Amino acid sequence: MTTPVPLAGYTTLRLGGPASVFLEATKSTEVIEAVRAADQAGEPLLVLGGGSNLVIGDAGFDGTVVRIATRGRGHDPLGDGLVRLTVEAGENWDDVVADAVANDLGGLEALSGIPGLVGATPVQNVGAYGVEVADLLLSVDLLDRRSGQVRQVSTAELGLGYRTSVLKGTDDAVVLRVSFALRTGGQSAPVRYAELANTLGVELGARVPAAQVRDAVLALRTGKGMVLDAEDHDTWSAGSFFTNPIVAEADLPRVLSLIHARLGPEIKVPRYPGGAGRVKLSAAWLIERAGFLRGHEAADGRVSLSHKHTLALTNRGKADTEDLLTLAREVRDGVRGAFEVDLHPEPVFVGCNL
Repeated sequence: MTTPVPLAGYTTLRLGGPASVFLEATKSTEVIEAVRAADQAGEPLLVLGGGSNLVIGDAGFDGTVVRIATRGRGHDPLGDGLVRLTVEAGENWDDVVADAVANDLGGLEALSGIPGLVGATPVQNVGAYGVEVADLLLSVDLLDRRSGQVRQVSTAELGLGYRTSVLKGTDDAVVLRVSFALRTGGQSAPVRYAELANTLGVELGARVPAAQVRDAVLALRTGKGMVLDAEDHDTWSAGSFFTNPIVAEADLPRVLSLIHARLGPEIKVPRYPGGAGRVKLSAAWLIERAGFLRGHEAADGRVSLSHKHTLALTNRGKADTEDLLTLAREVRDGVRGAFEVDLHPEPVFVGCNL
């Protein structure tokens, strides 16, 4: 008889009930075999990576969990100062970034310190400090569960958008490996994020040694509790829990009037381009102005907003998933009630929802 395996130890939130069956796949062939076997048997299947963007319900997962633990990296010249970096899905993301920087390859450095595995990066279109995976991605090798075949898809086929892709929210395909185009010479991508530029002491658009950008990003993320540390409960989180909301330009005056009515007409509301006819607002700014400050607690203190960053919902050590969801609902409903802006969660939910 199979012994259920607790999943809390496989998520950065340290939350989640048991899996009925738990398999670890160290080769892509093992991933393919395990997924095909579960599909042929009609069993529920959860493909697990680093667990950094995952909320698992307290009841766990009544099916097979396949944990991706594949390894391997390769470099191929593309010409014109570019290199194709191909990485297996089970590689630790920050290790890959560190290795790219150490090998004088530029492009990934602003994505330093992000927890999780490589396979999740195109699914979420992972981004930070002005850079997204979409800027660097060449292709993704997928196991298509509908056909049972492995195929390579281009960036254009992935529907990459702000923290999303056609792969997010569906289990139709499993990422096996990912390829990126990086630039040789050791210089960073253009610095596009004001906070990072200020930290580096350069103008927006400047290129600097990639190692300098990595060091600066790691320092910034550490200050916000966004670099994993087992001793720091502010990092027992799923990272940024809510995405920055995007509103239609036509709705912006109504939102601004609610903000100014609550906070005063002199308040400047941070906003950024959100695509054609849309504006992106700051989720962290809205959360704080709705009255949820750093360290705000719920469930008798078992969960709280991070003491360093209001976008992170944290497990203080004795929480369960329902405690976390209680806090998430309070914050979501509070922002909606104050400003009529909907916050959308960034993590993937398994066996639970908001």
